[in-house]
Amino acid sequence: MTLTPRLALLLTLPPLMWAGNAVVGRLMVDSISPLALNGLRWALAGLLLLPFAWRLLLQPSVLLKRWRYLALCGFLGMGCYNALQYQALRSSSALNVTLIAASLPLWMLTVGALWFGVRPSRRQMLGAALSLLGVALVMSRGALQTLAEVQFVIGDLLMLVAIFSWALYSWLLVRPPESMRGAARPDWDWAAVLMAQMLYGLVFAGGMAGLEQALRPQTIAWGPGLALTLLYVAIGPSLIAYRCWGLGVAQAGPAIAAFFGNLTPVFAALMSGALLGEWPQWYHGLAFGLIAAGIWISSQSPAASGR
Repeated sequence: MTLTPRLALLLTLPPLMWAGNAVVGRLMVDSISPLALNGLRWALAGLLLLPFAWRLLLQPSVLLKRWRYLALCGFLGMGCYNALQYQALRSSSALNVTLIAASLPLWMLTVGALWFGVRPSRRQMLGAALSLLGVALVMSRGALQTLAEVQFVIGDLLMLVAIFSWALYSWLLVRPPESMRGAARPDWDWAAVLMAQMLYGLVFAGGMAGLEQALRPQTIAWGPGLALTLLYVAIGPSLIAYRCWGLGVAQAGPAIAAFFGNLTPVFAALMSGALLGEWPQWYHGLAFGLIAAGIWISSQSPAASGR
């Protein structure tokens, strides 16, 4: 696999968008519940995508033939991952959440080895170690010993489940099980593929939001800030990020793509720093270098593509 500038850009944009998602999600904790935010996010994203994928709605038989695969992708990638991440931010610190998210390369390699028959190479394991070290530097602000003082709460467990679901979702994008394909893959463009997942994902996301409201009613604090947040999370972290991630995973493979995911906490740290008026420190540069080295080393592996 050759890591071209185009491929690097495709896999860098999603972490950038998702970093912003984590920041605004944390800011909206007191305005909207996590499940409601996730449900409204995907409902709005679906409406925005509809002009590009409306023809898909005229093919109900095709959607039903592949319902098991599409439902699983929608549940893992949209109904489960995002809802758990927003929920985790209510009880867990940004440090804990991003540290757990940094374990994505290891989860991606583990899922690939256990369920998809793709054994990680030594280069990939070394790349994962370098990448994790880079993230740890950012989270500890250059003092790694502070990580020993981190205390974990229920939100950390939720984030761990979220990361596992994202790893499985990413592998399913390129390795759908034979038993779940249902029929020959339809000749859909990117918008139709994303919309097909989104239709099933909305069932889970909307269902969980409705159940939450029924069991524990919460008032949504509508305002310009929340409206802009919904617009951002529907366009950036949803449509743009998922489109780029799908293309990147298809070309590079889930294992390599996961290393780019570790740029998320780096971008999040820089965004948070910018909001607080703090300039990047020496450890930001070193962390970026370690993550970039991990990406480069793992991409040199003969088995890097995972295909």
